[in-house]
Amino acid sequence: MKKLKKQIPKIKEERKLREKGFKNIAGLDEVGRGGLAGPVVAASVILPKDKRLYRIRDSKILKEAEREKLAKKIKKEARSWGLGIVDTKEIEKLGLHKAGLLALKRALDKSKIMPDFVFVDYYRIPEIKIPQKAVVKGDSRIFCIAAASILAKVYRDNLMKRLSKKYPGYGFEKHKGYGTKEHLRALEKLGPCEIHRRNFKPVKKSQI
Repeated sequence: MKKLKKQIPKIKEERKLREKGFKNIAGLDEVGRGGLAGPVVAASVILPKDKRLYRIRDSKILKEAEREKLAKKIKKEARSWGLGIVDTKEIEKLGLHKAGLLALKRALDKSKIMPDFVFVDYYRIPEIKIPQKAVVKGDSRIFCIAAASILAKVYRDNLMKRLSKKYPGYGFEKHKGYGTKEHLRALEKLGPCEIHRRNFKPVKKSQI
């Protein structure tokens, strides 16, 4: 497995925008695209301009305890934040790309303060009038996107832990719905449950 580089996200892009007059700059990110089960979850975060929150990184390189601690700090200190959830049935109906975009839109809608500029990890969000910039590997480069990645991952991971009690035997509390060997073995043995994405190839295969 390739080791993730511990790149520190910067705030210089946000500073440049503030110098141009933008006040409410949000970072958006989503998690769960690569899963075989469970929802796609997105977060929107507007951080305070005059207070630096230390140790924020791309959620994938942080330990679980670090993410949990930082998520609480972000919620406490952020000027605004919101979560957007797209469930399994919607993913099956819309397809993964459109489901991810819908989760991002929903996260924006849940934000108490509507941003005047948005940084998005990787994808542009169509049909929104807010100025935006899509940043490749944004969760490791842009500070507010990294904060959003933490909120989204912590929420989804905790949700999958709760769902593991409702749907035992699949190991959702460990792999969070992603296609690990353990998960694939459970699919072969038990078949798909209600939160599996039935039009995804490994899940389809287990229904034959």
